[in-house]
Amino acid sequence: MSCLIEIDNLFFHYPDGHQALRDVSLHVSHGDRVGLVGPNGAGKTTLFLVLSGVINQFGGYVSVAGCDLRTSGGRKAVHQKLGIVFQNSDDQLFNASVLEDVAFGPLNLGLEENEIRRRVDDALASAGLGDEFKNRLPFHLSGGEKRRVAIAGVLAMQPQVLLLDEPSSDLDPRGRRELIGILDSLPITRVISSHDLDFVLQTCQRVVVFDEGRIVADGAAREILSDREIMLEHGLDVPLSLQIRKGGSY
Repeated sequence: MSCLIEIDNLFFHYPDGHQALRDVSLHVSHGDRVGLVGPNGAGKTTLFLVLSGVINQFGGYVSVAGCDLRTSGGRKAVHQKLGIVFQNSDDQLFNASVLEDVAFGPLNLGLEENEIRRRVDDALASAGLGDEFKNRLPFHLSGGEKRRVAIAGVLAMQPQVLLLDEPSSDLDPRGRRELIGILDSLPITRVISSHDLDFVLQTCQRVVVFDEGRIVADGAAREILSDREIMLEHGLDVPLSLQIRKGGSY
């Protein structure tokens, strides 16, 4: 299976000298579901900013869906190949209705009206939102509904890769379950950064552990997340669903 994301020997430091990414190499194939986990400041968000073309000065090689992000042309083209859902959904919702928010991206591609309508309808359906949501005010929606609208807006662009930053944050149990169901139904390649390790376990087949800008573990989700030594060494805990208590400990 060919690689959709190719990262080789990636280095990046901020202007203040902080080394955020150190010799990161990561390959993601079509259809992969990858979870990025690690303590605060590990480099996960910085990696997302590189993949989305926001950070443009880095060392190493990064390609997304054939877009070489070392070039200005590649960074421009990647916006049609990769979509990102931010932790705060309000950062992505700025129009007067759900319909306008979801249609915003396709409109800016200059697509025909019928194609825009089709994309909006398909994206809303994929995000579990019916026609009754089209005229709703985004800021009157619940947290879970806002998250689904943000996802629909990204899906309307028909990206090949979906990045999600802390997608389960601030969701109640129902909203969290609904989001898991939506993600499970999407065939799109996705990378999820989250501190909610049970959520990662339920939605990802592979886990990559980041710490101090480096990849310190990469493997099957259940195998990595159940490794207590790896988890504790890098500021994490074994997910509750994987904890097997023996004599008061796990």
